[in-house]
Amino acid sequence: MNDRVLLWLVAGYLSLQPLSTDLYLGSLPHLAHYFGVGVPAAQATLTVFVIGVGVAQLLAGPLADRFGRRPVALGGCLTYVLASVLCALAPSIATLIGARLLQALGCCSVLVAARAIIRDRHDPAASAAVIARASSILAFVPLFGPVIGSYTQVWFGWRAAFVIHALCASLLLVATMHWLRETHPTPDRHALRPARLLGAYAEIARSPAFWAYALPGALTYSAIFVFIAGSSFAFIEVLHVPTELYGFCFALAVCGYLLGTLACRRLILRFGLPRVLRIGTSLTLVGGGGLALAVHTGLVHWAVLLAAQFLVMMAHGLNQPCAQAGVVAPFAARAGTATGLFGFLTMTFALTVGTLLGWLHEATLQPIATLSAGVGMLAFVAGRLPR
Repeated sequence: MNDRVLLWLVAGYLSLQPLSTDLYLGSLPHLAHYFGVGVPAAQATLTVFVIGVGVAQLLAGPLADRFGRRPVALGGCLTYVLASVLCALAPSIATLIGARLLQALGCCSVLVAARAIIRDRHDPAASAAVIARASSILAFVPLFGPVIGSYTQVWFGWRAAFVIHALCASLLLVATMHWLRETHPTPDRHALRPARLLGAYAEIARSPAFWAYALPGALTYSAIFVFIAGSSFAFIEVLHVPTELYGFCFALAVCGYLLGTLACRRLILRFGLPRVLRIGTSLTLVGGGGLALAVHTGLVHWAVLLAAQFLVMMAHGLNQPCAQAGVVAPFAARAGTATGLFGFLTMTFALTVGTLLGWLHEATLQPIATLSAGVGMLAFVAGRLPR
């Protein structure tokens, strides 16, 4: 298993999460109409996925430390395939929400395995560079996913998005079986014992270095999640952008993420992880604060929303590789547990902003603007915590 093969496998693993959310974003308003439910119920298919990914990582991480990365990756891929088929066949919104939770369990297992594999093979600086390279590849998922998803919705309906999920995960399962080799040769046989597990999480939580990277990473993901959860309603229902064109708007914003990952690879070599993180969190504040200012002054246009989303996603492309590498750097023997705690924190923050967005939902851009500005300010502060 050479580095090139590993890079493409990791990129595939990390891409499952944006694939799970972005491909069906254009279908969210239509889900509400199809099942005859309100907007919060349709958004619950996204919220429950986030809950599942976040909570299950607390167990998936120790599982990867106990049994190795390969079994967890294989089990995650298989679970994801089965859950995607169930989503595609769902007869009710309740069944769809339940299937999305199962889909999240598979996705989070693969994510944890990917991050732990990178830590097994590389030092912190090299890990961030590898994650940035993998992120540049996976950027094509959110880049083309909403475009494909929007046209898929128009041509075939919302179920087709989950068929695509199942097909992609099936290919990843076959690739994992064929190419992935175990990177954790000395599994911790006691990793799942309650006392050992709680002790490991307590040790990680006491580390200032963990929080100095985990908080900016979690908050900048929350910043883009505001747009992931709310942009389809904002563009389609508030700004009256046609469904088939919404995907192009989202894809243009994702170009910011791609640009951020490309810049991250160069900036890390020149400035190091902490300074790149400060640059990225500053950009998060500029994007969110700029949108709030524009909405407050009455400047409401699809181009304004798109520009803010572009900046916030560019910041995420800078921040996330640094955060993912930084949180596991001090914990070589417990990389799975550390990345599981980081994933839980990230999804908890995202769930919080997603829930707030659902509660604040109205036919204006005010909720998105307010939340993105608030999260941007918190990210800016977190990016300057002592290490």
